Amino acid sequence: MKKKVHLVLGSGGARGLAHIAVIEELEKEGFEIIEVIGCSMGAVIGGFYAAGHLKEYKEWLFGLSKSDVFDLMDFTFTKQGFIKGEKIFNTLREMTGDLNIEDFKVPFTAVATDMKNNKEVYFRKGDLFRALRASVSIPGVFLPVIDGNRLLVDGGVLNPMPVNLVKKKEDAIVVAVNLNAPAEDSFRAIKKSTRELARKNEIQKWIEKMLPDGLKEYAKKYGKEGAETEKEEFSLMGLMEATFSFTQDRLSELILETSKPDILISIPRNAAGTFEFYESKNIYSLGQERCKKAMQLLEN
Repeated sequence: MKKKVHLVLGSGGARGLAHIAVIEELEKEGFEIIEVIGCSMGAVIGGFYAAGHLKEYKEWLFGLSKSDVFDLMDFTFTKQGFIKGEKIFNTLREMTGDLNIEDFKVPFTAVATDMKNNKEVYFRKGDLFRALRASVSIPGVFLPVIDGNRLLVDGGVLNPMPVNLVKKKEDAIVVAVNLNAPAEDSFRAIKKSTRELARKNEIQKWIEKMLPDGLKEYAKKYGKEGAETEKEEFSLMGLMEATFSFTQDRLSELILETSKPDILISIPRNAAGTFEFYESKNIYSLGQERCKKAMQLLEN
C-alpha cells in the first residue's frame, strides 16, 4: 500500500517551480498525494497537479524565456496594481480548457485573502483559473479579483504556508514546501553578480517610467539607504518585492512554529526573484535536491 501525503505548497513566485520537483520526487518514492493545499504559486502548481495537467504546464514553464515572461504581462496603471493578470490565465486556460475544482481526483484547496473583510478565503470548488487568479494577486502588483463583496488578493498576505488547513488522516503524513526560508550566502553571491542585469530588466523600466516623479525619487532615496554598499541600490520593483517577501518570511515562520509538518522542504527566499521564471531549470534542480535531503532525514 502506498504511503499517503497531505501536500502543502507555499507562496513565493518563481521559486514555486521547486514544487514541481517535490511532487515528482514524492511520486517516484512511492507516495500517494491524497490532498493538495496551495497558496499563490503553490496554488498554481498544486492546481495543475490535482487537475492532472502538471506535465503540460511544466513543459510550458520550462520553455519560457525572459522575453516570454515580459510578453505575458498585460500592463495597466491603476491605484490597485499594474498587471491585469488576464493574459497569462487566458493562456493557461487555452492549454487545458475549463477546469472545475470539484471534478479533480485529488482534493484541492487554493488560498486567497479577502482584503475588504480581512480574512482568508478557501477555494475548494468552482473555476480553477478564477481561484488561481485570486490566489496569486500580489497587492500593488496584480489587480485584485472582485467577487461580490469580496476584494481578493494573494493568499500569502495572511497565510503563505497553509499547513494549518490540513485535517490529517491517521495513515498519512504532512509534507510542506516553504519557499520563504532564510536567505543563504551561496544564492546571495549569485544575485550580486547579476544585480546590474536585473536593474535593467524591461519590466522594472516600464513600471518606473509610468510612476509619478515623487514616488520614483522616494524609491531611489530609500533604495540607497537599504543597500549593502554605496554602489548598490534597490529598484522600486525590488523594494515592492522585498517588502512583500519579508512579510511572508515572518508569517511562514510563525505558522510553521504552531503547525509543524512531518516533512518540511525549505527553499531559500533569495534562490530566485518573484518573476524569474526563466530560471526554471535551476529552481527545479534545487527543489529536487532539497526534497531528497528532507526525505533522507525522515528515513534516518
